[in-house]
Amino acid sequence: MLKDYLRLHFIVLLWGFTAILGKLLAPTPAVELVFWRTGLAAAGLGLLLAARRVGWRVAWPEALKLLGVGALVAAHWITFFLAARLSSVSVCLAGLATLALWTSLLEPLLLWRRVRAYEVGLGLGAMLGLYLISQAELSQLTGLLVAVGSAGLSALFSVLNSQLVRRHAPVRLTFYEMAGAWLSIALFLPFYGRYLTHGAGVRLALHGYGWLWLGLLAGVCTVYAFSSSVELMKRLSAFVVNLTINLEPVYGILLAQGLYWLRVPGFGQERMAGGFYLGTVLILASVLVHPVIEQWSRRRARVVANS
Repeated sequence: MLKDYLRLHFIVLLWGFTAILGKLLAPTPAVELVFWRTGLAAAGLGLLLAARRVGWRVAWPEALKLLGVGALVAAHWITFFLAARLSSVSVCLAGLATLALWTSLLEPLLLWRRVRAYEVGLGLGAMLGLYLISQAELSQLTGLLVAVGSAGLSALFSVLNSQLVRRHAPVRLTFYEMAGAWLSIALFLPFYGRYLTHGAGVRLALHGYGWLWLGLLAGVCTVYAFSSSVELMKRLSAFVVNLTINLEPVYGILLAQGLYWLRVPGFGQERMAGGFYLGTVLILASVLVHPVIEQWSRRRARVVANS
């Protein structure tokens, strides 16, 4: 379990870097960026399936489910990068504070189990901590609200994946979902280019180091990180995974602060006031306390069952 938790934290660190890559790829609009990301990720996963000799065929009903979850992933990433453009890195990541809260509500609803009051409480605690970190201003409220919606989409596909991973190999599952994400965006592009770009049209061109940043985004932060997180859901619940993802803003803000110190263009100083440290303590507490409460609840249930 310790190895799984350490691996999960490394994945969350990589995801904290995605908002920074989104800033570096800022000339490319969010929809076009996710189109490239999912397309390259699907191609990379297809090669990985062939290299590992993992069968890719699944029954049509299952394939449609996987492709549908992929469309949710695409919507989540588009709104995530859009939030990063509408606000600062810290405010965008702070919107993901609602991830654990969303999961604590959606997981019982979709999996037909009781709502656990302590999970809702820990989700609210992490949400408060991330609000203190972001110290969001009214001028960035739109970006924060978009990020909250993005967190809801992330919670939804995480809960669905926690069930699908029991029936499919993680690499095959991720391949279908990335293919579904790419296909849904490809079908959306004509409407998007005609009605939602204010006459600018679809802009798929990348410039400068764009292909390098996109390669990191698709290869490391998607093919490796996403498929590994799905694999971990075989042993960790969707709530535990999403609660740990609440550390993504902490990692992301620290990385953004490092890039500011290195004078990388496009990165301003992220505020590190007292609220940042108080918020970090709240997030760490919610992440660390959950396994303790869960273990205590299981022991108590066993004692009651044996009495």
